[in-house]
Amino acid sequence: MKKYFTLILFILLFHTGYSQSIQQEKSFIVKGSVKTYETREPIDNVRVYVVGGRATETDIFGEFSLQVKTGDIIFFESPNIETIKYTIKSDEDIDVLVKGYEREQSSKKISRRSITSLKHQNYLDSADFYKKTDIEKSLTFIEKSLSVLSGKSENEKTAQSFSKLGDIYLYYKQYDLAISNYKSSLNAGYTTETDINLGKAYVLNQEYENAQKVFSELLKQNQLTVYNSILIYEGLGDAYKGLNNNTGAINNYKKALKIARDNLVTPKITDLNSKIAGVYSEQKNITQAEQFYQNSLSLAKKENPKRAVQEKEKVADFYNQNKLYDKEIELRQSNLEEVELMEEAVQSPVPVSTEAQDSITSQKINYKIANAYIMQQEFDKAIPYLERSIAEADNREDLVVQKDATRKLSEVYKNVGDYTKALETYQEYVQLVDQLYIKKEQEISQASRFSRDITLKQNRISSLEKDRELSQSKYDLAVKDQQLVAESNKRQKLIIYALIFGMFMMALTIYLFYRNSRQQKLANNLLALKSLRTQMNPHFIFNALNSVNNFIAQSDERSANRYLTEFSTLMRAVLENSEEDFIPLSKEIELLELYTKLEHSRFKEKFDYEIKIDENVKVEDFQIPPMLVQPYVENAIWHGLRYKESKGHLKIQLTQPDSETIKITIEDDGIGRRKSTELKTLNQRKQKSKGMGNIKKRIRILNDMYKDKVDVFIEDVLKDSTGTRVILTLKKD
Repeated sequence: MKKYFTLILFILLFHTGYSQSIQQEKSFIVKGSVKTYETREPIDNVRVYVVGGRATETDIFGEFSLQVKTGDIIFFESPNIETIKYTIKSDEDIDVLVKGYEREQSSKKISRRSITSLKHQNYLDSADFYKKTDIEKSLTFIEKSLSVLSGKSENEKTAQSFSKLGDIYLYYKQYDLAISNYKSSLNAGYTTETDINLGKAYVLNQEYENAQKVFSELLKQNQLTVYNSILIYEGLGDAYKGLNNNTGAINNYKKALKIARDNLVTPKITDLNSKIAGVYSEQKNITQAEQFYQNSLSLAKKENPKRAVQEKEKVADFYNQNKLYDKEIELRQSNLEEVELMEEAVQSPVPVSTEAQDSITSQKINYKIANAYIMQQEFDKAIPYLERSIAEADNREDLVVQKDATRKLSEVYKNVGDYTKALETYQEYVQLVDQLYIKKEQEISQASRFSRDITLKQNRISSLEKDRELSQSKYDLAVKDQQLVAESNKRQKLIIYALIFGMFMMALTIYLFYRNSRQQKLANNLLALKSLRTQMNPHFIFNALNSVNNFIAQSDERSANRYLTEFSTLMRAVLENSEEDFIPLSKEIELLELYTKLEHSRFKEKFDYEIKIDENVKVEDFQIPPMLVQPYVENAIWHGLRYKESKGHLKIQLTQPDSETIKITIEDDGIGRRKSTELKTLNQRKQKSKGMGNIKKRIRILNDMYKDKVDVFIEDVLKDSTGTRVILTLKKD
């Protein structure tokens, strides 16, 4: 029987003229597919080739890819279709649809549902393969796995895709997105494993009450596997620990430990011993904690070297917290030898953790051993370990450890009386701080791009799922319309329901877009605040170092040393606070007192000062952004009091008008803002104060985030424009 075939080519052609002339010179990969017109069933084993060039065949999905040039003629050949010719004009995909195609019965025939299932599983496997190395590729494969699904019958596969997506976000510590996708997975199709992962994500996101509810509900299930039972009790213990219910945590950890011991689940026995020890340590039950830590240490040694190294560090930290420095040093020295052997074998730090800052390396262990010796006042023993830590950190470009070890070494030299080396080492520390600042700026920029890319990918995946649901809804509606054609009243109701559903979906989409926009704005504000804080530190350091330079220029070595000692104390406080969005007001006052004391030591002949805190001020009730007040005090000294001919006065006063507000007043009787502006050089007038500029930006962002939390008012004290008063009002919440 003679067969007749009709070929329909859907070709989208772009880029004519000059772009075509370029393409004629270059080869490129063109992709396409061959499918039946009626059912869109893929046609496999179709030979696709260029005369005198490359050739390929369509796969079981009916797809192909072939390297060609513009102007090449592609041939499609198969025993079941007529030979087809197509001229390449661009790099757009080619879709070939064949009418009247009848597949020969064979053992190779694959149903449409089987093909979809195979594609879906392949995409999930690919997403899992790239999970730890390339998050963008991994998310792309998740998106593809959802794009091949359609219909309610594939809810199980939809659940698998969203569960895998939750795993990816969990690995990259995007806990809120992990929670959202685990919920989507559970809505599409429930599995115990996904529910357990949801509970873990709640714990990691510090939503301990939600985690407790999830794990408590899981315990009500019948026929739980042994491993799932262990995970559930362990998760419940983690939730109780987060809620500061140590008794509940220990009870659940011990239940999980009993199941693990009865069924010889060795890795979990080690983990649970370690977690129980951690809770006992928080309760200051040293004996019990040490007993369980010894158990975990013994078990970890039987597992593998990396696990043993990790557990030794936990136990050493426990000894450190409880001032058992001799035991800590002995254990870390033993651990150091093992880590060095492992690093020598692989020429890199031991990757016992997915986080670089948590990885156990020889430079970190050397630093911790040195710190233990310092706590025992054995400075001479600490120096070699600090020097090794610095050298190894420098070799591996670990700026954080190198900075901390250099700072600690400077303090040790100071304690042993070697002030020359202390100064040299401190100068190296300052250089490292500058390098680390640059690195942190780059990391912030990368984190911003990473967050933006993740958000876009998630939005596309969410949009794809909504489109799939909407398409399915339209299909269901069409079927029902055909079945109920004689029942007009019911059909009208269906139309009304469909319209309501569409409006609901539109409203939901608008709401989700608005919520995502707010979250993105909050994230951007937090990044901006962090960036501005990190900019304040170098600005402040450079100004203070100018003061040290002034003493040295005057050959006042004693004053320079004293100033440098006090300055290092101030810098330590500044650096400790620099990572925080808010710090207690008491810390800011201490920093302010120290800074004012330093400036007064330099300009004794220029001003006196007083810091007055009213009796009714409840300092402990307030939080304040770090380094918020200092730039105003600096302005008063450097631009107001420094140029006054007679000795001036600086007054800093804290008052509390009401229970929710605190007022900070910085008042000087200097030359005033107008006179200060007149004294500036032309070049100085063109430049704006970086410190004050950053403060204005920080206040603007804080007020945007926290609804007018900070208010600043600046005025002249006297009518002749001399003296300046800055009134800074801070709300509690």
